[in-house]
Amino acid sequence: MKLGQSQKQIQSTVITPQLQQAIKMLAMTHMEMSDLIAQELSENPLLEEIENEASDSDNESESDSEGDSEIDNDSGELTDTATHDMEKEAKDSSDEFDWEGYVNSFEDGAKAKIESNDGGNDEEGLSVLDQVSHKTMGLAEHLEWQIRMEDLSEEEINFALSVIGNLNRDGFLEEELETLITQSEISKEDAHKLLKLIQHLDPVGCATKNSKESLIVQARHLENQSMLLENIVRDHLEDLNRKNYDYLCKKFQCSIEDLKQTEMLISELHPRPGRLISDEETHYIVPDIYVKLMGDEYAVQINNDGIPPLKISQYYKSILTKSSSDKDSKDFIKEKLRSALWLLRSIENRSRTVEKVATAIVAYQQDFFRKGQNYMRPMILKDIAAEIGMHESTVSRVTTNKYMHTPLGIFELKYFFNTGVGSKEGNEGATGDSIKLKIKTLIESEDVRNPLSDERIVTLLGGNGITIARRTVAKYRDELGFLSSSKRKKT
Repeated sequence: MKLGQSQKQIQSTVITPQLQQAIKMLAMTHMEMSDLIAQELSENPLLEEIENEASDSDNESESDSEGDSEIDNDSGELTDTATHDMEKEAKDSSDEFDWEGYVNSFEDGAKAKIESNDGGNDEEGLSVLDQVSHKTMGLAEHLEWQIRMEDLSEEEINFALSVIGNLNRDGFLEEELETLITQSEISKEDAHKLLKLIQHLDPVGCATKNSKESLIVQARHLENQSMLLENIVRDHLEDLNRKNYDYLCKKFQCSIEDLKQTEMLISELHPRPGRLISDEETHYIVPDIYVKLMGDEYAVQINNDGIPPLKISQYYKSILTKSSSDKDSKDFIKEKLRSALWLLRSIENRSRTVEKVATAIVAYQQDFFRKGQNYMRPMILKDIAAEIGMHESTVSRVTTNKYMHTPLGIFELKYFFNTGVGSKEGNEGATGDSIKLKIKTLIESEDVRNPLSDERIVTLLGGNGITIARRTVAKYRDELGFLSSSKRKKT
């Protein structure tokens, strides 16, 4: 054994912060990209929006200079080509404001705005309404607002608020009423009156113990209330769910028409009324890709709305060529320039990669776009990765939380990835979603007096070249919300 020193040259991949940013941007949604660019524009003075893309040869020379403005990765200094371009641009541009003061304002963390010589400001004004923070009202706030509209004493309002404060998301009372009464200053009789009042506020049926009690309250609140409706809700919902019409008609001495009318009324009630009022914000989907039929071919277009074209500021480049500029200012600009160039490259790389993946998906799923959802082909990440020459993890990042607007509707990119369930004669099979649609079509078109059994559906699908187990059909049928054939049968 002997200790010693030796040198060894190896290659390894280093994940730099810039590379991490580029990878992270692949998984960003359209709205997240818009927010990121807006943030970078406010923090990096070297980034500017291109106000008029058609604006002539100036922009062309700008693009050329940006392409040449490379940074030496080893030294962190600008190359000779970049310095030459900056010197040329500096001669053509005028020094319209205090550059060093502006740089220092960014170094101090101030979010300064460029003002023209006449004192004008480029910042767009916000209306008063735009500055108001809108918050969706939750269940508790919704009920409290209604309670305060009633003519109640302070003690009654406090008790009502204690009841409302003990409601769960479904609208059910989690605390025992007797416990709340002992903690209040009102009588037991008044407490029950207030509870009944809360139960008939909007949404009707809150402040009850469970779904059955809530449905009974809602049934009594209907204009077309009846003892038949209340009795079925209280004791015979399971019989109604099983379609035991003969038993129910015999028990309540009613006609089948009255029973079906009652069934329709019950279907309009809400077993969890509290969920009708939600304080969760609405999340809007903004498609990242548009697919349009151009002649006989489907064309892919990336959605760039809200993602402005960017360029490197000519003014800040010119400061690097000034001998009067101090070293701190130049170092600051060099750092911001490196960051800006990385951002521009990352945006371009993301757009190019998303377009490649989307184009490959559209090409692979031609039958889906031309014939409908029943013709979706089984497709996995590996298929698209092999097509575009990228790793599966890259395809996975690109398809995360991104949506495609098509002539058939809006779909998440991951929707197009499905494994084949089964087929005959060595075919690639059908996707689970397409099989569900076929099952849905078969059941909806069946004879209600002789509904299709799961085994019969297996046979019909087999006639279309799809091999599937009966238990899989039963699983898909349950997920679609259809009862078994015995419960679907109508006389």
